[in-house]
Amino acid sequence: MLIFHHPMKLATRRGRAGQAPFQNRKNPMPFATMSASAIIHRHTKFERRWATMKKPLILVTAALLVSAFFALDLNHYLTLDGMKASLGQFEAQRAASPFGVGLAFFAVYVVATALSLPGAAILTLAAGALFGLSMGTLIVSFASSIGATLAFLASRHVLRDAIQRRFGDRLKAINEGMAKDGALYLFTLRLIPVFPFFLVNLLMGLTPIRTVSYYWVSQLGMLAGTLVYVNAGTQLAQITSLSGIVSPGLLLSFALLGIFPMLAKKLMNLLQSRRVYARWQRPKTFDRNLVVIGGGAAGLVTSYIAAAVKAKVTLVEAHKMGGDCLNYGCVPSKALIKSARIANQMRHAENYGLSATDPKFSFKKVMARVHEVIAAVAPHDSIERYTGLGVEVLEGYAKIVDPWTVEIKLNDGGTQRLTTRSIVIAAGARPFVPPLPGLDDVGYVTSDTLWDEFAKLDAPPTRLVVLGGGPIGCELAQSFARLGSKVTQIEMAPRLMGREDVEVSDLARDALTRDGIDVLTDHKALRCERQGEHKFIVVEHQGVEKRIEFDALLCAVGRVARLQGYGLEDLGIPTQRTVAVNDYLETLYPNIYAAGDVAGPYQFTHTASHMAWYAAVNALFGDFKKFKVDYSVVPWATFIEPEVARVGLNEQEAKEKNIPYEVTRYGIDELDRAIADGTAHGFVKVLTVPDKDRILGVTIVGEHAADLLAEFVLAMKHGLGLNKILGTIHTYPTLAEANKYVAGEWKRAHAPQKVLAWLARFHAWKRG
Repeated sequence: MLIFHHPMKLATRRGRAGQAPFQNRKNPMPFATMSASAIIHRHTKFERRWATMKKPLILVTAALLVSAFFALDLNHYLTLDGMKASLGQFEAQRAASPFGVGLAFFAVYVVATALSLPGAAILTLAAGALFGLSMGTLIVSFASSIGATLAFLASRHVLRDAIQRRFGDRLKAINEGMAKDGALYLFTLRLIPVFPFFLVNLLMGLTPIRTVSYYWVSQLGMLAGTLVYVNAGTQLAQITSLSGIVSPGLLLSFALLGIFPMLAKKLMNLLQSRRVYARWQRPKTFDRNLVVIGGGAAGLVTSYIAAAVKAKVTLVEAHKMGGDCLNYGCVPSKALIKSARIANQMRHAENYGLSATDPKFSFKKVMARVHEVIAAVAPHDSIERYTGLGVEVLEGYAKIVDPWTVEIKLNDGGTQRLTTRSIVIAAGARPFVPPLPGLDDVGYVTSDTLWDEFAKLDAPPTRLVVLGGGPIGCELAQSFARLGSKVTQIEMAPRLMGREDVEVSDLARDALTRDGIDVLTDHKALRCERQGEHKFIVVEHQGVEKRIEFDALLCAVGRVARLQGYGLEDLGIPTQRTVAVNDYLETLYPNIYAAGDVAGPYQFTHTASHMAWYAAVNALFGDFKKFKVDYSVVPWATFIEPEVARVGLNEQEAKEKNIPYEVTRYGIDELDRAIADGTAHGFVKVLTVPDKDRILGVTIVGEHAADLLAEFVLAMKHGLGLNKILGTIHTYPTLAEANKYVAGEWKRAHAPQKVLAWLARFHAWKRG
């Protein structure tokens, strides 16, 4: 470089006599002769200092600016009245110095937006009033984008690292989504102002979206809204009399403000649709309004609703109509539970003043009755019934080949293709079989296969291992124990029915133990082994292995959605444990929906039917109005004895979510009807908002708990509190009185003690 050789310039760079050029006073080594590593070290040291100083510097600067804003009473100008009062003065200044006033306005807008000060909408109107539509839009468009980006950067430098460190695991999915589609998501928020823009600025700063992307997406996304507001400002400035208030221009401007979010939402939906459908050719006409894949609860209700509103609908089912609930789940299990319960009552008949007896029965007849019950219910879900309702039912395997076409491989060997405006995937779920080594060698049954496999047996399995401690495992373990099997139940978790409160799990374990079940919680299944005709499962508990011999093994460790074979992969529809859907049950493609177990989040027949209504209505009428599926009040029950039923929050969930609550409890052992029936055990537990009777959740353990729960489900759905239940007449003597009595316990705990004390004095005075 010239500077190292020119004598005059070299002389001017010298400091004190004899000091070398570019010499640092603290470091005697000349900068020109420093090594690359030394330079990097100094640069890194500077970065560390800046990282330490930037947060306080940003916060102090922002605090000073905000304080000055309010101290100088500048917020007065950011109100509609303040703006109109100052409009004449500003116009005079603009006429004298248009460039200076425009630049000052630009700077004020940037600062107000960057500091998230109130009044951005007023400033936008003012821009229209002062500068007109074109210039006002130009100023606001750039000023708002620059200010938003500054707020975004402040949030990123001050908050992001701390938030990501603390909540990184929870934010992982959001970060991945923003990295993939952050620009589109931001554009949606800018175009449709669901949240205030200052919140968008602050929250987006916590995500990994690039600053450049944030700026240009904000610039583009806010342009339409800016035009509408600036145009309204131009009309506002023209009001000179009361007649101007109802001028067509002003009314049109404010009408645009009202309908803009709706129009923007329609435009955004159109843009998203064009994006996802870009690689597909949409048919000009359609064979059907709706094709439903799966004949379980969700599919049946969906197709029923479609036919009821005269849509042309086809239901495709590959196996048995009625799905899992009719053929493998709810119906057969409850039939088996009833037989097992009667057998248990016969063994304990002395509790009712009768002679106890060991029940004599044919296991084949018990299983035959199960199949008879299935056959008796089957007509409700049959092809004949749904055909009569106006539903076309095809028996075969459906595959979605494009967003509007379904190919059906019929069970009779043929193939049929149907085009349809909408599709509902209601494929259900299947039992999950754990990948245990040796499992296939020893053989096993699931909640789907046991009904046919055990129907071949002359007697229940002598030694039955039930793998799983959830509702299905508990129900079947208790039933087979009561029918004579020696049952060992294995659960990897520390307790049974882990979604319930601890006291509920303890009661369930006690009940199963009383029926002779060897309950092994905190035991992990490792492998299965076979030695000749002898079959074993090896489990581990506290580091010690244990071998358990069995005759039959039932896998009841949960269910997984059926996701393969429907063309979801080819269409790019995201799936993990379930089909990914939004609040309207739409998949990636807005005309393809999923409902029931295949979509989650609950795997109950009643929630599948509930979701089906939303899927059907949105699929058929979503162009006009869509409905978000409502999961606010979802009941469920486990049909062991005593039954366990719940709706809303329990204590475990309330604590996990940090929701404040009060507990009111009534013991069913005090209930007259329960005492008479010999079922005086269990409780009703209600969680309420502190000091209010609003119900957050209810857990009932006891006889017919699932039936008793219905009153609380209705109350929560319609916002009725415990006072309303207390004021309702309940028939005596019934188990339903427990609901009234728990409401009475709440009332007693919240009695106005001061008022009662004054009443005691009043009555004492009345007695003289």
